[in-house]
Amino acid sequence: MLARHVPESVFFRWAIKELASALGCAPTVDAVLAARAKSDAGALASQLLRDANVTGLLVDYGYQTSETWSHRELGQRLPARVWPILRLETLAQELMLRHDTFHAVVDAFVATVEDARRAGYVGLKSIIAYRTGLSVRNTTWVEALAAFGAVKEQSRREGTLRLAVKPLNDYFLLRALGVAERHELPVQIHTGFGDSDLDLLGANPLLLRPLFENTAYRHVPFVLLHASYPYVRELGYLAAMYVHVFADFGLANPHLAAEIPTVLRQLLGQTPTSKLVYSSDASQIPELFWLAARWGRWGVGQVLDELITLGALTADEALAAARGILGGTAAAVYGVPWR
Repeated sequence: MLARHVPESVFFRWAIKELASALGCAPTVDAVLAARAKSDAGALASQLLRDANVTGLLVDYGYQTSETWSHRELGQRLPARVWPILRLETLAQELMLRHDTFHAVVDAFVATVEDARRAGYVGLKSIIAYRTGLSVRNTTWVEALAAFGAVKEQSRREGTLRLAVKPLNDYFLLRALGVAERHELPVQIHTGFGDSDLDLLGANPLLLRPLFENTAYRHVPFVLLHASYPYVRELGYLAAMYVHVFADFGLANPHLAAEIPTVLRQLLGQTPTSKLVYSSDASQIPELFWLAARWGRWGVGQVLDELITLGALTADEALAAARGILGGTAAAVYGVPWR
């Protein structure tokens, strides 16, 4: 796929042209690579983030952490404030490797989530869609304990762990939601498309409706990630129906490229503009942050201009909506300063 087909995608071809304009080189892969090689990683990241007017980053350190800068390094090297997000499944895995009993794992898990705000985290994140799907069911201590033994034994044999056992995944997520309710901590949830190890049928955000209906979690701001693509309209419905559900369109932005305005039109068919949140889902390389900011801003502008032309919004209303979508709403949800 990488060698043969990715270079034929609209995303890749457009990205090369965009990056060439920023780096002042010919719009070819070789020219872009040669131009970026003239700057070290810190200089390149700073250049692109400044150009994209990115002033703050919400960072989940649960993905390929050994290959990325640490929180401290990001704060030192980038011209933007950085706030961490705590990934729940990664935390549970680490604790299961470290502790011998289920009781000790649960105590450490709950204590870490309880202490998240004091430790500087501004939200939680779940990738349960990747592991066992979004159809989360109430799971008792006894059910989770029964599943723990085999998982712990496997971790002892292999020295590593990818937690993908439904009773355990469901149990830990629900325990975290209980803590998030008490602290009103935002919880990001992966929905919709992703890598090939994800069962897309189990990533439909409508499967989360029982959690949104549950009054035990009525003070948890749920941020559903990735525009839930291809379940975009389902996401728009949920954000329109539930006061504590927000629609984040990262990953769809920038990877859907020319289709970004289409996704935003589908969301805004029902979703209030005050429920729509920009993000990039970028990682590893600064070009993704730059492209997402550039294309996300373009997509939002194009769709809001259409609504002005239609007479649905005034120019002032559209500008206010854009400010919220591109930063203001996220700042309010996560409790971080903006501008």
